[in-house]
Amino acid sequence: MASMKGTVALVTGATGGLGNAVATGLAREGASVVVLGRSTARAEQAMEGIRALVPAAVLEPLACDLSDQSSIRAAAAGFLSRHDGLDVLVNAAGVFRKERHVTPDGLELTFATNVMAYFLLTSLLLDALKQGARAGRTSRIVNIASRYGNTKLNFDDLQTAQGTYSYLRSTPPTMLARVLLTQEFAQRLAGTGVVANAVHPGLVKNTTLLQDVGGPFRWITNTFGAPAEKAADTPLWLATSPETAAVSGKLWAKRKELPTPGMGSDPEARRRLWDACSRLAGMP
Repeated sequence: MASMKGTVALVTGATGGLGNAVATGLAREGASVVVLGRSTARAEQAMEGIRALVPAAVLEPLACDLSDQSSIRAAAAGFLSRHDGLDVLVNAAGVFRKERHVTPDGLELTFATNVMAYFLLTSLLLDALKQGARAGRTSRIVNIASRYGNTKLNFDDLQTAQGTYSYLRSTPPTMLARVLLTQEFAQRLAGTGVVANAVHPGLVKNTTLLQDVGGPFRWITNTFGAPAEKAADTPLWLATSPETAAVSGKLWAKRKELPTPGMGSDPEARRRLWDACSRLAGMP
């Protein structure tokens, strides 16, 4: 991995699990890391844990409720008021919810957090990422996603409002959506010095992601999953390695490129999702 001294990284979901392991790895490589959490207190608590492992870590808390667009806008504005450029953005936050919840923006919570937050936060920080790339480095967007199987996006019901809600219906399409958004960002950023890639980290032990769901799914994950530090290897490689500086728009696992079958290879689906997200975020 290349030394990240003099660079700025922002990691969502950095208060636990995979996001925390990625933030720790970036701090260890010398990056100044903005630790995004639901509250300043939670971000600061995570920072203490990172400092215990990396005493010289340069860290900064950033509070944001990623299910709430006004909170995302405020957090992005707060970051931009303190930093001109951004070298690495890792979107690692996500939710699994048993019940259907609606956010202050009127969006279904899983879709709002797992898709809209990735779209909106990244969009608001694009100029900073391009600024980071002007220093002769490649700026990188790393989106934690997942293999999405045979999942399709239902463009008439992106937010699982129809039929019976379940996390098994609401969550897999959000992983496909992350892959599609990654591809669209990659295409739109071609030639700017900013690359975007998605990562399938596999099962991660003891993730707080499954607190609400529990049951057999959580048991399987904790029994067969990899420790967060191990799962963080590929995201960190994409965020820091010279050999991944020119790669963009791909889905990765264990440092190998994965195919994106079905709708994941459909440029039309990508554009439709982008347009839907733009509309829901009130962006031109």
